[in-house]
Amino acid sequence: MGKYEKLVFTFPQENNEIVADGDDPGYVVKPQAYFRGASQIPGSHFNVGFQIFVKPFFLDRVPHRHKHDEYLIFLGGSFPNVFDFDADIEFTLGEIGKDAEVFSITKPTIVRVPADVYHCPLNFKRVDKPIFFQAALMEPMFGGVYDTPDGEKEMWYNGPVQCKYDLNKKCDACGKCLEEDWRS
Repeated sequence: MGKYEKLVFTFPQENNEIVADGDDPGYVVKPQAYFRGASQIPGSHFNVGFQIFVKPFFLDRVPHRHKHDEYLIFLGGSFPNVFDFDADIEFTLGEIGKDAEVFSITKPTIVRVPADVYHCPLNFKRVDKPIFFQAALMEPMFGGVYDTPDGEKEMWYNGPVQCKYDLNKKCDACGKCLEEDWRS
């Protein structure tokens, strides 16, 4: 193995089909691509998904925050013209009931969500042309901090991928891979 081989990752095709009960699973073109941070490149503090939305979809209903910045990118999905944008996406920044502001995204946009800023819901209300959506989180695994009836809780999700230590099971976000260093 070469010195830098652990720093190169080839995307597998994924068919992430997590939807709320009653929602149409055909909201996004399949397959999709995801880079799942430190579980795929040891030591990484970045994860990102690449999706093309083709139907309205209420993506994220629950307000939450992250310990590091997140960037949400909305572009037209009719490549190569990423400015061919025909959708209405509603996104909330701030804490509902306190300082929340709701934004209507109707043209190519990037949103920076600073660390510890509450955000969501995120609702793709109208999608008349494909939309390229990318959520990039500056953390080693995708997750968020949620306010639950039992208090603040940090929850992680690493997608429907295999555990890199036990190929007979799916990742359960145990965090063991977050401790790896690319140099070892």
